[in-house]
Amino acid sequence: MALPYRWQWRIEKWKNALRGFFGVTEQQPRPKICPACGALVGINATRCHECGANLRFSLAALSKSLSGIFGEYESPVTTALLVANVLMLGVSWLAFAATGSGGGLTILWGLVGEPQYRLGASYGPAIFYGNEWWRLVTAMFLHGGLIHIGFNMMALMQFGPALEELYGSARYLFFYVITGACGFLASAFTGHFSVGASGAILGLVGLMLAITTKRGGAFMRELRSRLITSVAILFVMGFSGFMAMDNFAHGGGLAVGFALGKLFVDRQPMNSRERQIAYALGWLAGIAVIASFVLMFLHYSDPTPFGH
Repeated sequence: MALPYRWQWRIEKWKNALRGFFGVTEQQPRPKICPACGALVGINATRCHECGANLRFSLAALSKSLSGIFGEYESPVTTALLVANVLMLGVSWLAFAATGSGGGLTILWGLVGEPQYRLGASYGPAIFYGNEWWRLVTAMFLHGGLIHIGFNMMALMQFGPALEELYGSARYLFFYVITGACGFLASAFTGHFSVGASGAILGLVGLMLAITTKRGGAFMRELRSRLITSVAILFVMGFSGFMAMDNFAHGGGLAVGFALGKLFVDRQPMNSRERQIAYALGWLAGIAVIASFVLMFLHYSDPTPFGH
């Protein structure tokens, strides 16, 4: 059975992105576009004549190649985050199944315990006394079950694409990681054992709230009112004990997101310097995520507070 046209188009884009990443091309040489400033450069140029960016290797060029794998114009970072969260839910379930505790309805909301600790859950004593700071990052990719990840990923797909388009993929990734990490830092101070992407997602909400304070008009006022109402309901539910919510992670992510929204201009980078800073922030966040998962893997078999 033939694939639908949209999937044929997407697979062809992935192939072209991978060919470009490894320097393989089947097309005739033609002028190139500088990924850093967008200037048209010569066929044989190795460096942009406008901004000086290296066309063979630079953060901008590499970012452009990698983003094409997930769809250059289809929120590549949001898609990658969605995939990473779903994959880690599968890894969590396998870890619980290996201990004999992954059966029944555990997959719905019962993935909390020692396996999640080993996979990098946020836990104050381990972070502050064990210096396991990488947990502030790994925890945002772990969830307590299908219900937990379902709510968070729906929220991510609601807010993520618009903010990624507004700020650019690189800065958006930085915002997501730093707000999520700061949310778990606030949670860790209270000694919580916590997992989930909601701290980072509340960081995105904080960004949107900041945007609505900088832009006028009835639509922005209405959007701000709806966001504030939703956040208030979320915190009331958390403090009421109706659901197991980490209000400290939510509050930390929300506050940092709002501050970043006030600090950064709400638009795409406009010149080569802004683009270079944005790519540097994005790569800093990406490297932090990769390094955190490497450290989690290296410490996976360490003794735990659970007595095993």
